Amino acid sequence: MSEHEEILESMNKKMGFTPPILDTLGELDPEFLLKYRRCDHKMLSDGALSGKVKRLMALAVVASRQCNECTVSQMKSALNAGATKEEVMETMDVIFLTAGAPSVAVCRDALKMLK
Repeated sequence: MSEHEEILESMNKKMGFTPPILDTLGELDPEFLLKYRRCDHKMLSDGALSGKVKRLMALAVVASRQCNECTVSQMKSALNAGATKEEVMETMDVIFLTAGAPSVAVCRDALKMLK
């Protein structure tokens, strides 16, 4: 198994899925995956903040950037980390208060995962 494939498999085990963009980036520049894995590990690991809280924060950030695919990916990651419907909905409140209605609207596909 190539290092690229090992990194993707490792991320899949941690997150419960592999974001499709990572396959593409790994094919174009395998070195990028090494950098991404280092950053991702820091975000997914418990520290002063739990990995779950960090993922909810990431959901808020990508929603504020109005990236639909990113919100779906971060929602999956947060739910796989144990985020509850209530925690996600409080995160939606924060998104609305800080970034406005368009940022909440971009979460519509991600919110379908709560049903």
